[in-house]
Amino acid sequence: MVVSYRKWLDRLRFLTLFIALTLALYHVMTWLDGWLEPRDKYREPHNQAVKAFRHAALPSERGTVGERLRLFYWYGE
Repeated sequence: MVVSYRKWLDRLRFLTLFIALTLALYHVMTWLDGWLEPRDKYREPHNQAVKAFRHAALPSERGTVGERLRLFYWYGE
Protein backbone atom coordinates (compact mmCIF):
# COMPACT_ATOMS: atom_id res chain seq x y z
CA MET A 1 0.00 0.00 0.00
CA VAL A 2 1.46 3.29 -1.11
CA VAL A 3 0.70 6.33 1.04
CA SER A 4 0.92 9.62 -0.78
CA TYR A 5 1.86 12.38 1.62
CA ARG A 6 1.02 15.02 -0.95
CA LYS A 7 -2.61 13.83 -1.17
CA TRP A 8 -2.94 13.75 2.62
CA LEU A 9 -1.41 17.21 2.88
CA ASP A 10 -3.85 18.53 0.26
CA ARG A 11 -6.77 16.95 2.12
CA LEU A 12 -5.60 18.38 5.42
CA ARG A 13 -5.20 21.83 3.85
CA PHE A 14 -8.69 21.61 2.34
CA LEU A 15 -10.21 20.49 5.65
CA THR A 16 -8.45 23.29 7.55
CA LEU A 17 -9.60 25.90 5.04
CA PHE A 18 -13.15 24.53 5.10
CA ILE A 19 -13.34 24.68 8.90
CA ALA A 20 -11.83 28.18 8.99
CA LEU A 21 -14.29 29.53 6.42
CA THR A 22 -17.21 27.82 8.16
CA LEU A 23 -16.27 29.44 11.47
CA ALA A 24 -15.79 32.83 9.78
CA LEU A 25 -19.23 32.57 8.16
CA TYR A 26 -20.77 31.61 11.52
CA HIS A 27 -19.23 34.63 13.22
CA VAL A 28 -20.34 36.98 10.43
CA MET A 29 -23.90 35.67 10.65
CA THR A 30 -23.86 36.01 14.45
CA TRP A 31 -22.65 39.60 14.12
CA LEU A 32 -25.36 40.37 11.54
CA ASP A 33 -28.02 38.84 13.79
CA GLY A 34 -26.96 41.04 16.68
CA TRP A 35 -26.84 44.10 14.43
CA LEU A 36 -30.31 43.55 12.95
CA GLU A 37 -32.10 42.56 16.16
CA PRO A 38 -33.87 45.40 17.96
CA ARG A 39 -32.37 46.58 21.25
CA ASP A 40 -35.42 45.90 23.42
CA LYS A 41 -37.97 43.90 21.48
CA TYR A 42 -40.43 43.71 24.39
CA ARG A 43 -40.78 47.47 24.95
CA GLU A 44 -44.08 49.30 24.52
CA PRO A 45 -44.62 50.60 20.97
CA HIS A 46 -44.58 54.38 20.35
CA ASN A 47 -47.00 56.68 18.61
CA GLN A 48 -50.02 54.91 17.13
CA ALA A 49 -48.48 51.45 16.93
CA VAL A 50 -50.45 48.66 18.57
CA LYS A 51 -48.99 45.71 20.41
CA ALA A 52 -50.47 42.56 18.86
CA PHE A 53 -50.23 40.32 21.92
CA ARG A 54 -53.04 40.37 24.50
CA HIS A 55 -52.72 38.77 27.90
CA ALA A 56 -56.42 38.10 28.46
CA ALA A 57 -58.98 36.94 25.94
CA LEU A 58 -61.87 39.26 25.14
CA PRO A 59 -65.40 38.08 25.94
CA SER A 60 -66.23 37.93 22.22
CA GLU A 61 -63.38 35.45 21.65
CA ARG A 62 -64.71 32.86 24.05
CA GLY A 63 -65.86 29.76 22.28
CA THR A 64 -64.98 26.19 21.66
CA VAL A 65 -61.67 25.21 20.22
CA GLY A 66 -63.38 24.07 17.04
CA GLU A 67 -65.03 27.47 16.51
CA ARG A 68 -61.79 29.30 17.08
CA LEU A 69 -59.95 26.95 14.69
CA ARG A 70 -62.67 27.39 12.06
CA LEU A 71 -62.35 31.19 12.34
CA PHE A 72 -58.58 30.91 12.15
CA TYR A 73 -58.77 29.03 8.85
CA TRP A 74 -61.63 31.19 7.54
CA TYR A 75 -59.82 34.50 8.06
CA GLY A 76 -56.37 33.12 7.34
CA GLU A 77 -54.81 34.70 10.40
